[in-house]
Amino acid sequence: MKRNLIAAIAVVSIVVFSNILVSAQARPPLPRASQKASVMQTVGVTEISLVYSRPAIKGRTVWGDAPADTKGEATLDDKRTQPAGTALVLNGHLWRTGANEATLFSVTDDVLINGQPLAAGKYSLHTIPGKDEWTVIFNKDDGQWGSFSYDAKKDALRVKTKPQWVAESKEFMYFNIDGMTENTATVNLRWEKIKVPFTVEVKDVVGATVARLREYVAGAKADDPGPAANAANYAKTNKQVEAAAKWFDAAIKASDEQIKAKPNFANYRMRSNILFAAGRLADSAGAAEKAVELGKAEKADTSALEKRIADIKAAKN
Repeated sequence: MKRNLIAAIAVVSIVVFSNILVSAQARPPLPRASQKASVMQTVGVTEISLVYSRPAIKGRTVWGDAPADTKGEATLDDKRTQPAGTALVLNGHLWRTGANEATLFSVTDDVLINGQPLAAGKYSLHTIPGKDEWTVIFNKDDGQWGSFSYDAKKDALRVKTKPQWVAESKEFMYFNIDGMTENTATVNLRWEKIKVPFTVEVKDVVGATVARLREYVAGAKADDPGPAANAANYAKTNKQVEAAAKWFDAAIKASDEQIKAKPNFANYRMRSNILFAAGRLADSAGAAEKAVELGKAEKADTSALEKRIADIKAAKN
């Protein structure tokens, strides 16, 4: 009887312990020594973001050489296996580039990293530090803990960059994004007295914007010409002739529906504006004349449209 009771208790203990292990798969909401942080920058319409954890120096040596007997580039982040006083980040070996989970790098469109192509997506970001050169790695396994399960076969891209030694020391590691232009930005890793930059270039800002505008117009109401008109004006400005023509036609069609529901000054003015931007000047003048007629009845300011009508008629003569 006693044996059966002990066996039963053992089974229950195993089940309870198993449940604890299962529940431990979700990280408990407790403070971390290295707190989570993120940074995001838009270039054109492309979002570049990094999510990472921020280790602190805490009086330790940050950068250094690996023990002489270590081979390969595998991570040495597990300091429990290293001699006391070993640097936190070791040259020539894979680093999660932060703490806790590997740093997550995301980009919403295809880009160039230091001139090399990287497809839109999410990547774990690892680095291999060196005294004169660093390797920055974008790996397709975007959910790994640290760099312990890193598999080089899943690399999407590796690029080289030069570390920069600076005067000001930073206690907590962080990323920032600066040096923005119309199609580029520079991502900088900063910790202690090192700054490690790499550039992100959007390959086709116009193409990415046109793709977003397609979604924007597709989500518009049938009687709302604004989204298609906005898209058409962008496409026209950026010499996307086919897209501009398609969106002007969609805007005019939506304007028809709008006017059917409410034939007032504002809606005829919108129609005149769309037609004018599309280069259909005679039709724009006709819509403007109707708008002026309704505007006067509504006691609206029609002066801009009257000037447009006069200018179009003068250009014809």
